[in-house]
Amino acid sequence: MKVRILAPVVLSSVLLAAHFFRTGQFALVALSLGTPLLLALRRPWATTTVQVLLILGSLEWLRTLAVLMEARRAAGEPFVRLVLILAVVAALTAGSALGLGRARRTRGLPRPAGAS
Repeated sequence: MKVRILAPVVLSSVLLAAHFFRTGQFALVALSLGTPLLLALRRPWATTTVQVLLILGSLEWLRTLAVLMEARRAAGEPFVRLVLILAVVAALTAGSALGLGRARRTRGLPRPAGAS
């Protein structure tokens, strides 16, 4: 698989691992770090699983954005930079999942059973 497809997946996974490490959720750290390794299996379910986990990661970034933004707003602290940074990270994570889907269609990556 090409580096330009894998690099965003690995970066997204490492950022998620760091996020979960910060909160002490070590099982999710391991899951995040292991996610890109599934692509080595070259099975349809592995690619789909990675995509689903990346979308869930993107939703976690959006949840974190909402929680931290509200906390900063309540404290009267600036929050625009926080929103921009977390929105970009969420978009990168979601884009990684979409890039995998596109690569599967255009580069012959394994497809899920029943997909055309």
